[in-house]
Amino acid sequence: MVHDNNAGLIAPDLLRALVAVAQAGSFSGAARALGLRQSTISQQIKRLEEATGRRLLDRDTHRVAITAEGEAMLDHARRVLDAHERMGRYLSGTRLRGRLRIGASEDFVLSALPDVLADFVRRSPEVTLELTAGLSETLYDQFEAGLLDVLVVKRCRGDQRGTLAWSEPIVWLGRPDYRPSAGEPLPLLLYPAPSVTRARALEVLERLGQPWRIALTSASLTGLTAAARAGIGVLPHSARLMPPGLAVVQAGLPALPMVDFVVIGPGGRHELADALTAAILQWAASGRAQSR
Repeated sequence: MVHDNNAGLIAPDLLRALVAVAQAGSFSGAARALGLRQSTISQQIKRLEEATGRRLLDRDTHRVAITAEGEAMLDHARRVLDAHERMGRYLSGTRLRGRLRIGASEDFVLSALPDVLADFVRRSPEVTLELTAGLSETLYDQFEAGLLDVLVVKRCRGDQRGTLAWSEPIVWLGRPDYRPSAGEPLPLLLYPAPSVTRARALEVLERLGQPWRIALTSASLTGLTAAARAGIGVLPHSARLMPPGLAVVQAGLPALPMVDFVVIGPGGRHELADALTAAILQWAASGRAQSR
């Protein structure tokens, strides 16, 4: 009798490709997350489907969807990869240890960071984390002063450092039923200066001659969100990191420019920073990031 032992011979990189595609929702996103070519990811998925004898993904010109058999395989893949990683750490005798000082813009801290840190801490439980949340400009200064190891921030003009996590246009946020009063200055809910989104929103309004007034300033996203939910004004913000209870306000408001979110590390070989950077970039490329 011949037994099919293919499942026991599947290389971890094939399983890793499946997990990355499922998280990113695309071959290109998976390629970015794993640092590979898109064609390599496609070949790895093809080899995995051939090895298992199952169709794991449905593809068309616009999207990639995981099949029911792919979902079942995905659960196995994650457990195998986790065990493989733990075995590698055991055999190498090394585990990530030490202190990592993270600086992150508050919108990232209050939306995505819990997901990123949960995965990171599960993989590296002996790492001590120190988190500083604040305005991107302020965090840049602290990084320059040697007070932070890793930044997750909006890119400042002219600064080319770091790895691009994602780009998106800034949008106007408010409560779902909010409509600006016609003929009145646009009431704004803003971070204090320096703030990347504040500066870019005000530049657009000034250039277009749009009347505006500052209805509320707060260094806390919680405070800005509360004011937006109360209908006090509109908040220029990332749609991907949108706080709950808010919606994009159309209502003829001017389009706002793009903003880049980047991850900046200490440079050189820094295992803790490299591991966290990889976790953040994987989140950024994942379907969870797209659906926020």
